[in-house]
Amino acid sequence: MDLNYTAEETQFREEVRSFIRSSLSPAIRSKMQNGQMLEREDIVGWQRILNKKGWAVPLWPQEWGGTGWEPVRQYIFKEEMYAAWAPEPVSMNVAMVGPVLIQFGTQQQKEYFLPRIANLDFWFCQGFSEPNAGSDLASLQTRAVRDGDEYIVTGQKIWTTSAHRADWMFCLVRTDPTAKKQRGISYLLIDMKSPGITVKPIVTIDGSHSVNEVFLDQVRVPTANLIGEENRGWDYAKFLLGNERLLGARIGLSKARLRHAREMARRVRVDGNTLADTSQFRERTASLEIELLALEITNLRVLGDATRQSTSSKQDPKMSVLKLKGSDLQQATAELLLDVAGPHILPRQTEYLLGQTDATIGPEWAATIAPKYLFSRATTIYGGTNEVQRNIIAKSVLGL
Repeated sequence: MDLNYTAEETQFREEVRSFIRSSLSPAIRSKMQNGQMLEREDIVGWQRILNKKGWAVPLWPQEWGGTGWEPVRQYIFKEEMYAAWAPEPVSMNVAMVGPVLIQFGTQQQKEYFLPRIANLDFWFCQGFSEPNAGSDLASLQTRAVRDGDEYIVTGQKIWTTSAHRADWMFCLVRTDPTAKKQRGISYLLIDMKSPGITVKPIVTIDGSHSVNEVFLDQVRVPTANLIGEENRGWDYAKFLLGNERLLGARIGLSKARLRHAREMARRVRVDGNTLADTSQFRERTASLEIELLALEITNLRVLGDATRQSTSSKQDPKMSVLKLKGSDLQQATAELLLDVAGPHILPRQTEYLLGQTDATIGPEWAATIAPKYLFSRATTIYGGTNEVQRNIIAKSVLGL
């Protein structure tokens, strides 16, 4: 296998690199590199710059604004985004609800929602998990009762990322309580400004507010907002979760963290030498680099298969391999940064994380490492726990 990039691919990398360098605000780049939270306008502004360039939704069909890039160019684009500390396009929009609409939505739904999703005129959140339905998502109890041309939705969602920022929610609801639990679920798009919706923040252990509880009390949703067929929502959710697991590998993020750790290790002294010069550090980083390379090759193979099978509604179960190993490596690279920072990680500097102060205790580069490490513990849970991924791999990939 030839792992070298062609001249055309190298030229494309330079094009992407040059565009990001000239278009990304230095303030946003600094926030990303220092691990600070971005404001809504930071994220919206950058996605609209990408959309104007035609690069906001590279995985979508060209008919709906996609780029038509082959897998290697898609991968190069993501890698350069991470390397430049550029924000990713909002995944709930471009990697989750967008592909579901393209695959299962009506023509009218596509024409209305997809341009607004790509431009982040509509910011979506995901209404899947509930207090008693996390890994066992099919046990969800949020009810949607048909009333003429509307559904009346009542229930609760939890761990809803960016619900406090979102304009819309794509939501799984139970429309047939008498059916087998996977068979009675439907997929609705719900306007977050609808009467009866209450969003309550959840502040996580890293000190940030990114997830929420969402309460729905007799919320009226037009039946026109049903995606696909009633009671077929579980099929659409599985399709969506496959995309989420492909995204969950985040190889570029782990590679950026590894580079950052090596740079910072040159500033830390150990027995008269830099930490970067110690055999233990070199062995640890080399091992992570090898694992990332192996995952990178697997990612390209899966992405290539997904592109060739773009008309299929079934997702490649090997995406679970990417999610499983990618999550482990995100945690491993976060832990590496934590060890490089050493005592400088404490105390937790929430005000700096939220951009409320420029003052840090110790080096600026270490100020947000502990919160990022703490948040990284969730990577093996969201998008399907590692235990769930191992079950999928055993059944669908290994045939056990």
